[in-house]
Amino acid sequence: MVSHDVSRAAMNGTTPSLRRRMACWLYEGMLMFGVVFIAGYLFGTLSQTRNALDNRHALQGFLFVVFGIYFVWFWARGQTLAMKTWHIRVVDRLGRPITQTRALARYALSWLWFLPPLAAMAPLQLSGGESAVILLGWVAVWALLSRFQPERQFWHDIWAGTRLVHFEHAKK
Repeated sequence: MVSHDVSRAAMNGTTPSLRRRMACWLYEGMLMFGVVFIAGYLFGTLSQTRNALDNRHALQGFLFVVFGIYFVWFWARGQTLAMKTWHIRVVDRLGRPITQTRALARYALSWLWFLPPLAAMAPLQLSGGESAVILLGWVAVWALLSRFQPERQFWHDIWAGTRLVHFEHAKK
């Protein structure tokens, strides 16, 4: 159970800088390699997939679900490991821990980091380098759009009714 002190500290938390949030985002991406490796191994073993291109869409769907479980589970408890490292906590608009339903909404909306460029690139048959430039360009634009939001939150957080706040546990 989350203590009342955690809620009060989160409510008074300030929005972490864009640099800290993006560093946390990159660190989260590195940690996800382990999740992808284990989930991919599990999928390949259970589906008896011998070639990486076989069942590709099923694997992508499986990873989407695994990512959802990972993020919803940790966000409903306040932090992922990367967020804990960077002293960032996700809370609702009132500073309370978020519910699993709100965490699921945040997960669905967080795909706005990737879906627009992926949808735009799908019919174009671009090379890997061109795709990377478009994807990274969109991520940069999406991150910078938080500068136009009064609380400096990402837009998917506003729409999900969540906030990222600076949070550190009290020293013993």
